[in-house]
Amino acid sequence: MIGIMEDSRICRLGLKADISFNSQSNDILQHQDSNCAGASYKNSLQEGEGSNFVTKNRNLVNPVHCMQESRVDPPGPGAGTDPSDSQQDSECNRNKEKTLGKEVLLLMQALNTLSTPEEKLAALCKKYADLLEESRNVQKQMKILQKKQAQIVKEKVHLQSEHSKAVLARNKLESLCRELQRHNRTLKEENTQRAQEEEEHRKEATARFQFTLNEIQAQLEQHDIHNAKLRQENTELGEKLKKLVEQYALREEHIDKVFKHKELQQQLVDARLQQTTQLIAEADEKHQREREFLLKEATESRYKYEEMKQQEVQLKQQLSLYMDKFEEFQTTMAKSNELFTTFRQEMEKMTKKIKKLEKEMIIWRTKWENNNKVLLQMAEEKAVRDTEYRAFQIKLERLEKLCRALQMERNELSEQVKVLKQQVSVNAVDVDLAAPVIRSCTALVSQNELTSSSSKAPGVYLDAELEGVNETKRSSKDPLHVISSRH
Repeated sequence: MIGIMEDSRICRLGLKADISFNSQSNDILQHQDSNCAGASYKNSLQEGEGSNFVTKNRNLVNPVHCMQESRVDPPGPGAGTDPSDSQQDSECNRNKEKTLGKEVLLLMQALNTLSTPEEKLAALCKKYADLLEESRNVQKQMKILQKKQAQIVKEKVHLQSEHSKAVLARNKLESLCRELQRHNRTLKEENTQRAQEEEEHRKEATARFQFTLNEIQAQLEQHDIHNAKLRQENTELGEKLKKLVEQYALREEHIDKVFKHKELQQQLVDARLQQTTQLIAEADEKHQREREFLLKEATESRYKYEEMKQQEVQLKQQLSLYMDKFEEFQTTMAKSNELFTTFRQEMEKMTKKIKKLEKEMIIWRTKWENNNKVLLQMAEEKAVRDTEYRAFQIKLERLEKLCRALQMERNELSEQVKVLKQQVSVNAVDVDLAAPVIRSCTALVSQNELTSSSSKAPGVYLDAELEGVNETKRSSKDPLHVISSRH
């Protein structure tokens, strides 16, 4: 009876420890679920891991509870709870006790098949040895988790360095975008200035060309008018010269006739003198009168002759003047021809200049079109870079979320390790020699399940996260490499 009472007392203490440990493990799992609820793609994995963890923990704890239930009645709804716990923990513990009651009864029935308590203790010792091996495995897994934690810290540092590099690349991209905008503005201003200058040059050239054409046309019209006037004057002068020549010929004929008449008269006078030599005395008075008359006529004829000579000199002077004017007209015509040739040369030069300006306009237009094409290409590249920058920002946000999740998991794992150490120390100090065996068995079973589930589930979770981090690294390296190669 004393052995049975001690066994029942040990089973009750082990049941309380198991219930408290299970409640703590469930709280830890709930805390993990609440912390990791932000990442949508991780919820399904964590829920499956939590359910597997709970089922495994129940399966490992069930044999101890069955052994306890074989000797002691199933505890009441408030047997395994502390009055200081909250209502939620008490309800969870009650539900777990109800679910575990049947399995504990089955295990206790299996133990009741054994006849002596020594066999039962031997079975428990065997179970305890198994749990020691499992605890060693748990310690090995703890070391593995610590190594993974160190790797996670290193990856965190690496991610922070990549984040700083990404920030620097973003700053470089922003500076390059600003420089591109400035360069585009300067190109636009230069193009507008050049276009305005070319327009002004073209307008000035067209105005000068039009002005020179108008001047040339006016000068040509003036020369035509002057030439027409000179032609008219030449025709008039020719007619006048013809008239003067005719008059001069008539006057010479008249003078010749007068001279002939005078000669005839002189001959008559001589004849008369010869005839009148005989009649000199008689005709002295008549002869003197006639002589005076003849002298008067001679003087008058001489005066007329001198006047005709003077007129001839004047006509010769007029002829020389007209010849000088004709020579001047010829010189003016030659000058006008030279001016016309110079104007024609200037016209040819202006046409050549206009052709050159048109060629330059075509060249500048092609340059302007090329600049517009370059600007469009730069705008397209800027849009591509903006899309890459947005994708890079999204990747950075994902990396930050992954870092936060990894930090939370690391904190949770450290808290779990601390809780496990505290539980092991408390269970080793407070319980008797037989009670530590059962408590350590139950604690190791639950601890093994906790660590196995946490080592499996977080390991898978960490592997998934590491794969995601590697993918983000690869994807983040490509845009940087593309951007650096472009720049």
